[in-house]
Formats: sequence, C-alpha cells, structure tokens
Amino acid sequence: MKNFNYTFLMYITLVAALGGLLFGYDWVVIGGAKPFYELYFGIADSPSFQGWAMSSALVGCVAGAMFSGKLSDLYGRRLLLIVAAILFNLSAIGTGFSESFSVFILWRIVGGVGIGVASTISPLYIAEIAPQKTRGFFVSINQLTVVIGILAAQIANMLISHEIPESYSSVEILNSWNGQVGWRYMFWAELIPAILFFGLVFFIPESPRYLAKQNKYGSVEKILMKIGGVHYAKVAVQRIKESFSDDSSKTKINLLFNKKGMHIIAIGVVLAILQQWCGINIIFNYAQEIFVSAGYGINDLFMNIVITGSINLVFTIVAMSTVDKLGRKKLMLIGYGSLTMIYALVGYFYYTNISGFPLLLLVMIAIAVYAMTMAPITWVILSEIFPNRIRGVAMSISTFALWMASALLVQTFPLLNDYFGTSGIFWLYGSICALGFIFIFKFLPETKNKSLEDIEQQFLSK
Repeated sequence: MKNFNYTFLMYITLVAALGGLLFGYDWVVIGGAKPFYELYFGIADSPSFQGWAMSSALVGCVAGAMFSGKLSDLYGRRLLLIVAAILFNLSAIGTGFSESFSVFILWRIVGGVGIGVASTISPLYIAEIAPQKTRGFFVSINQLTVVIGILAAQIANMLISHEIPESYSSVEILNSWNGQVGWRYMFWAELIPAILFFGLVFFIPESPRYLAKQNKYGSVEKILMKIGGVHYAKVAVQRIKESFSDDSSKTKINLLFNKKGMHIIAIGVVLAILQQWCGINIIFNYAQEIFVSAGYGINDLFMNIVITGSINLVFTIVAMSTVDKLGRKKLMLIGYGSLTMIYALVGYFYYTNISGFPLLLLVMIAIAVYAMTMAPITWVILSEIFPNRIRGVAMSISTFALWMASALLVQTFPLLNDYFGTSGIFWLYGSICALGFIFIFKFLPETKNKSLEDIEQQFLSK
C-alpha cells in the first residue's frame, strides 16, 4: 500500500467525482426554488404539474443512464464525463433563463440527462482505476461529493433567498425578489462547479479497463504504473488480460443473458431500486412539506435543510472510513434494519400528530443512517460487482432501474401522500426497507478487499 501514488489517485478521483457533486446540486436545488417557481409559473394549485416539475429531470436521468454505459464501452469513460459536464452547464444556464413552464421542463430534462450520465460513469470510472484495498474509500468519495453538492445547493438556496414575512400572501411572494429573480440564481449558481468540471476532466487519464477492452495494454500499464508502480502494474495487467481473454460480441451477449450474468445484474437492479424506494430522497426533494408538517415556518425551512445536509455530509465521511473495514454487506444490513425501525416510529409520530423536535430528531437519525450505509455503499457495490466485459452495459441497466424507480417515486409521492397520509407513506417505506434487509442477507456476497477480477470470478464460479 505504501507504493501507491495517492496524490495522483486523489486528483483523478476528485475530478471524476465532480460529476457526483453536480448530480447532488442539480438533484436538490429545485427543492429550495420550489415555493417560488411554482408561483411564477402558476402551478401552485396543481399537484400533477408540481410532481412533473420535480420529476422531469428524472426523465432525463433515465435516458442518460440508459445509454451512457453502452456509449462508454464504445467511446470511453472520459468522453462521457465530458458530455455530462456540457449538459450540466447548458441546464444551469437554460433553467435560470426560463420564462415558460415548458422551457423550464426542457432544461430540467437536459440536466437530468447529465445526472444520468454522471451517476453511471463517475463511480464506474473511479472503481476501475482504484486499488482493491481502498476501492470502497475512493468510490465513496463520489458519494461524498454528491452530498457536498446537496449541501451546496441547500446553502446557496438559503443565501440567495431573501427572508419573507410570515404575513405575505402568495401574490406578494410572487412579486418579491425571490419570486421573480432569486430562484433563477439558485440554478445559475451550478455554473461554478460545472465549468470547473468541464475544464479539469480533459486532464485525467482514460480508465485502464476501457483501454484493455480496446487492446491498448501499453497505455494500461503506463497508467497502472503511475498509480502503483511496476510490480502492481504487471500483476494487474495480467489479471485484466485474463478477464478479457474471450471478449467477442457473442461472449458478451451470452454473459448478459445467461443464468449467472442475469443473476449478477438482478442483484444490481434490486439494490438500485431499493436505494430509491427506501424513501429518504423524499425528505430532500419535499423538504418544504416535511418541515412545515413538523411545525416549522417558511423562514425556518432553509436552515433546517442545511442542518440535514450537514448531517448527511458528516456520516458520509463515517461511511468512507468504514466501508473497507466493516465491509459492504454489514453496512447495508445495518442501514436497512435501522431505517425499518425509524420509519415505524416516524409513521407513528405523524399518526399521533407529534411534531416539532421529536419528529425532526428522527428525520436526522434516518439521514445519518442512510448517509453511512445505503447512500454510498450501493454505488460502491454497483461499480464493482459486474464483470469487465459487460460492466458498462450492466452499470447502465442498474442505474436505469435506479432512476426509473426514483422518477416513479417522486412523481407519485403527492398522490400517495394524499391517499395514505404521511404516516402511511413512512410505514410503506419501512416495509420496503425490511424486504431490503432480507434480500441483502440472502443474496449479497461480501466484496471488500477483492480486485474487480476476483469479484468477477467469485460471481461467475457459482
């Protein structure tokens, strides 16, 4: 471990992980702008349009996730990261300048495509370049930047918005600085990291696993030598060559559709869906409703959201320090088991009209649990369990499933909330978490401290 060039590894990881930061910012910024753009576009009394505004980006996420893996197998991981950077820049500019709801939706979808690409390629790229002993740590950096992006959006929303008197009517809010201009700056602020991402991504190397697919083993060895020295490079190149020993189109298709390949992909798809349907993202996307129903006014909203973002950040760092020690499976079991119990209590609190600090405390604990378990560890697992020959496509399939689940979740939440009530919604999420615990206990093997090629052999030898 002493021979690894961690300065170089950290640099390329942080650049790739800027895609995660933009993913987090673009994902959450709309929550702070929500009270104002809804009035501006005249959709404050339309639950269906409100849901469409929140979920439209996820349509783009689905499209980006669907095609990015295959395209990255054809043209490289780095090129797809460049594409994501371009999309984030265009979305930030276009959304802020929108004068009609349809144009607003269009640019949100463009940003969503960027999220879909970045959420697929950033962790995949980092996993393919990181050493096995610290792969969990480095892939978790991508989730850390997602959380930083979320927190940055929350802080930007708080700093940009002007305080609104409680006595203000909807018309007065609409005609205020927040209602006319402030919400636009919330989206434009994304340009700062988006421009940085676009500029730096040209200066990182291509993924060695992608180069191996192109039979460019000279380039593979040079990159791996810079990462870990001569011995590390020679051993890693030999293992990579063995995994690509039969890389014909027929072999890849067989691996995708045979029993073993479909078993691996099914695990990835279920884990991806579970990460979304555990319900935690509703707290971020619908923060206004959560905190207002907990007894907080509109001027308390932004500070409470920043507090949740800070907890998310701290416990993601905890996850980074434990993922390569405790292992992926143990952390996932802790996460799903804990959320099952927490959601049971949250549902009870809403059912009995308990609000204020007790409810807020439970929400904070739920965020902490999620941040140190399912949030980062799901991405670590997805980035490492698929065989080299089909990793891009398989990662796309799982990420596609994740964003489909997320789109359905966000789009249906207002309707489900009206039908079941908030207590019923959290009990539903708790039941899903309980099923997730059982699935992980039964089907997910441990992958810590294993090379990508060792994990491939572990799955395919069963």
